[in-house]
Amino acid sequence: MRHNKKFNHLGRQTAHRKAMLSNMASSLIQHKRIATTLAKAKALQVYVEPLLTKSKEDTTHSRRTVFSHLQNKEMVTELFQNVAVKIANRPGGYTRILRTGFRLGDNAEMCIIELVDYNENMLKEKAVKKAARTRRAGTAKKAETVAPAAAPVAAAPAVAVEEPAEVEAPVVTEEETPVAE
Repeated sequence: MRHNKKFNHLGRQTAHRKAMLSNMASSLIQHKRIATTLAKAKALQVYVEPLLTKSKEDTTHSRRTVFSHLQNKEMVTELFQNVAVKIANRPGGYTRILRTGFRLGDNAEMCIIELVDYNENMLKEKAVKKAARTRRAGTAKKAETVAPAAAPVAAAPAVAVEEPAEVEAPVVTEEETPVAE
């Protein structure tokens, strides 16, 4: 029975799975983005986010805790010196998963997992979206219709123009219409 066994075992024994996730986390910290399958990326996200949270507090205890998971001194140093500085103000959600399609051989769903604060393209788009301020549709339409109508009237000289008198159309009743018999 698999009662209360919620995480994905990824088809591996415990030692293999822990080693794989440790290596993937080290690669993610080193390269800031890696391409992998969706299942591995979701498992890695659960594995690495608590380590990133621990890296915000640079103490000997947190360094040793992170080292016990990563087993790589250089990546621990990189994490605490560079990555922790960028994520210091972020309350969570340090990684992003972007789906890229399916692998050719076995049709496994592929994706890219990356550290959020290191994708310059998305940071630029976010800055552009913040700068462009949107307004309510109703006020924008009113401003467009009022402004062009008011501008020509103010610019035109005051000249009296006679309007032609309206011509009334004759009213036809039923009695006057001839009936075809």
